[in-house]
Amino acid sequence: KRHGHTMHFWADVILQHPELLPEIPRDVVALIWDYEADAPFHRDCGKLAKAGIPFYVCPGTSSWNNLVGRTDNCLANLRLAALCGLKHGAIGYLNTDWGDNGHLQYLPISYLGFAAGAALSWCREANRSETFIEALNTHVFRDQAGLMGGLAFNLGNTYLHDGWITHNGSPEFLLLYGAADHDVFQMVPEPNLRRVENHIHRELKSLRAARMDRPDADLIKAEFANNARMALFGCQRGGAIISGKNKEAKTRRALAAQMRAIIKEHRRLWLARNREGGLRESMSVLERNCSGG
Repeated sequence: KRHGHTMHFWADVILQHPELLPEIPRDVVALIWDYEADAPFHRDCGKLAKAGIPFYVCPGTSSWNNLVGRTDNCLANLRLAALCGLKHGAIGYLNTDWGDNGHLQYLPISYLGFAAGAALSWCREANRSETFIEALNTHVFRDQAGLMGGLAFNLGNTYLHDGWITHNGSPEFLLLYGAADHDVFQMVPEPNLRRVENHIHRELKSLRAARMDRPDADLIKAEFANNARMALFGCQRGGAIISGKNKEAKTRRALAAQMRAIIKEHRRLWLARNREGGLRESMSVLERNCSGG
């Protein structure tokens, strides 16, 4: 207060102890966060509104802990935050974008969530049923072929093809990141992995045909392509573990070669937009299971 600032704080802990809400000063702002389609925004906003504590709703882009996005979850989460925020008198809407476990997703994976969050927080009613595909084509990707908006939307729904929905992430990320005894290898059948691979390959055809009027058009294509390669690697590693072929030297060599190419490109793409800080940690996430084990 001495410096003329207002403190904002994440509200998850105080919401677990509602008996302490009367002790919270009324000149701070609580940040109610949750990133799932069924987030309890209605319940939590109601608690803080009743206590007279000003608050923001804080949904997210759903781009972290996965590789190509979670479109349906993202849009449901953003819409729900806007609905509950309006109903209970939120004073702000903070759209969040995180980088858990190596920040493997590149910036354009979050563009759909950024655009949707901006539209829904500004005017929920006009955008409540919007897919944002055309807006992405016109205003974000500037794609004269009209393909990138649909690519971002559909590639972001890759997680729906696995047959298993996980919290705060996607099966493809867990197939890439998880230890060989992770539940994901029991929950996603091998035929579903082939379905995911086919879906990704279909969407990549649109990527090749896109004609973006942006100075970073080639970079965006490379970013989507390498994130797709990571997801495909997750499927291939998953299939190898499920079938037991990950114990074969030939399979391990093939997976290691694929991952070395992904890591080399990841380094190039990371440095194209970001400082070097964090790159070593990010690459280590890819290196840990590069041979399929």
